[in-house]
Amino acid sequence: MNSPQDAVAPTTTAPAPTRATEIVLPGVVEPSGLQVRVRDLPAPGRGEVMVEVEASGVSFAERSMRRGRYPGQPAFPFVPGYDLVGRVTAVGPDADAALIGTRVAAMTKTGGWASHVLLPAADLVPVRADLDPAEAETVVVNGVTAWQMLHRSARVQRGQTVLVHGASGGVGTVLVQLAVHAGVRVIATAGPRHHEALRALGAEPLDYDTPDLEAAVRRLAPGGVDAAFDHLGGESLTRSWRLLAPRGTLVSYAIAAKIDAPGSLWIPFLAALARVLVWQVLPNGKRASFYDLWSGHRLRPGAFRARTRQDMTAVLDLLAAGVVTAQIGARLPLTSAAEAMELAESHTVRGKIVLVP
Repeated sequence: MNSPQDAVAPTTTAPAPTRATEIVLPGVVEPSGLQVRVRDLPAPGRGEVMVEVEASGVSFAERSMRRGRYPGQPAFPFVPGYDLVGRVTAVGPDADAALIGTRVAAMTKTGGWASHVLLPAADLVPVRADLDPAEAETVVVNGVTAWQMLHRSARVQRGQTVLVHGASGGVGTVLVQLAVHAGVRVIATAGPRHHEALRALGAEPLDYDTPDLEAAVRRLAPGGVDAAFDHLGGESLTRSWRLLAPRGTLVSYAIAAKIDAPGSLWIPFLAALARVLVWQVLPNGKRASFYDLWSGHRLRPGAFRARTRQDMTAVLDLLAAGVVTAQIGARLPLTSAAEAMELAESHTVRGKIVLVP
């Protein structure tokens, strides 16, 4: 019989750290200046999970951050990556252990360009196991953005006509498909090399470099469009407003035309916002709004998460049903992020470029 002194005290072993590969944006650099680093991630904390990333996208946000011109971006250095799809490999205290092994999506704003990330469990949206993770990635931020602009901001109706600028991009290709599915006629601007593909999606394409784009749109929609989705800002925003039908809606959601302009991006951003606010109070029956994907995430986080989950799930379901087809411009390894950024900024590919760790 063992004496108390002979008893072996129970021991616990702390989880081993996870070795993560990350892409670091060290400052305002060319794409070639992106850095690859490897570091240890601790075990998930309270309410957190560890996600092994299967796909993360390259978007307008990262291209702006590279120039130090994205409003509200963190201080350098940091890991970019606006969204991701991956599998949960570990959970922390107060996180549901049933999440382990499940595929999830998350909007991260930064941090997604990594092999592994720590995320709040509350921010995760389930993704069907039979979906290709890279294809699912194309409708995370892009899908939520397109769905909310179409159905929550513009509130389009079957039989209406809409104008989609930049229809060959990540948001544009999803927006076109969602609008066509809703029974909406789509006039889409893009480079000529993308016109055949846009016609296949159900849109009527126009060259965005047409000398008189406004007249070209008027020929297709003499009475104006019921909604216009403008990511360019500047003169394009004013033109989109003029092209609205009497009760039409303008949705502005970026100022891409100003990304390479000198000076602070806050100035053209605030100018666009002020213009939209003025249009909102004009008594002419038209509506204007500036779409913000992150609206309410600080003041009403519960409502924000519920809305995001509902809308992202709706688009993922359409992807699974084959109604929406993933438009992947290229799949590149995580460590080829510099090449991916250069490709995205070349404007030669249609859809979204996806990094696959």
